[in-house]
Amino acid sequence: MATQMCKRFSGLLRCARKDGFKLATLLLSVALSTGAFAQDLGTLTPKPLPPLSNPNDPALPAKELFGRSASPAKMEAKPIGFYSRGCLAGADMLPFDGEAWQVMRLSRNRNWGHPELVSFLQRVARDLRAQKIWSGFLVGDMSQPRGGPMFTGHASHQIGLDADVWFTPMPERRFTRQEREELSATNLVRDDWMDVEPQLFGAQQIAMLKYVAQQAQVERVFVNPAIKKAICRDARGDRSWLGKIRPMYGHNYHFHIRLSCPAGEDSCRAQEPPPQSDGCDKSLDWWFTDEAMHPKPLPPEKQPKPVTLAQLPGACRAVLQAK
Repeated sequence: MATQMCKRFSGLLRCARKDGFKLATLLLSVALSTGAFAQDLGTLTPKPLPPLSNPNDPALPAKELFGRSASPAKMEAKPIGFYSRGCLAGADMLPFDGEAWQVMRLSRNRNWGHPELVSFLQRVARDLRAQKIWSGFLVGDMSQPRGGPMFTGHASHQIGLDADVWFTPMPERRFTRQEREELSATNLVRDDWMDVEPQLFGAQQIAMLKYVAQQAQVERVFVNPAIKKAICRDARGDRSWLGKIRPMYGHNYHFHIRLSCPAGEDSCRAQEPPPQSDGCDKSLDWWFTDEAMHPKPLPPEKQPKPVTLAQLPGACRAVLQAK
């Protein structure tokens, strides 16, 4: 399955143009073809990375620096840069357990975010549980303690405003540490990638996604194109929220919440708003064409190169150096 997904990402430049995404947003998804997916197993015995021989090397990929930062920068909370090219000052940690959430893959140390994201996840998870729409969130990757590029899995999630939530509802019991590292979420999409599994996706999942998308802070919610297709077909009543639900491969086990830049945060670069339509038009049809589902692989010379610290906003150097 992962191999099939990887082959599709090389066509995202074309889909980005059709969806109005900026190139930087596109690269977040292209990078997934070389990284770990959300369902990759964690470990019960994480090992610290070895020290860098020359951390000041200007050619060193920035992920080598941010991936070694195990704690947040003790600075004023601030998302710096763009979702796929930036860093995070003053991050908060989402607690491993709450009455309406559990954090998965603890060994990754990616349950960090801007305070607005952390409070958003807690509030919305509680609301959904209280309203009996969804039992609670199983939270996957958010950001690293200081944001920035990651070794695996994402090219976004860099400024503390992105979070992955599994489509598996939270059970009433608490998962063990081993389960959090080794359990897989539920794949909602058919083997042919053309539609959802009807016994796994229906009114409850639509109601949950609708509630999330209707929150004013939400910029986008990424789901697999087959899930978007099912929502377009089956959503009833008010459809004004559908425009925030954006198709993107790799989101068949989880959905990706992206918050807008917080008010007054000039260091945060906003993403262009999604198209004004509900996204259920011909732009969605394109995702099911041969061009989208079976793209030609990018040649090696066109593969994106790792971002260096010099290519991130200047303030990210101070974030790395902060105690």
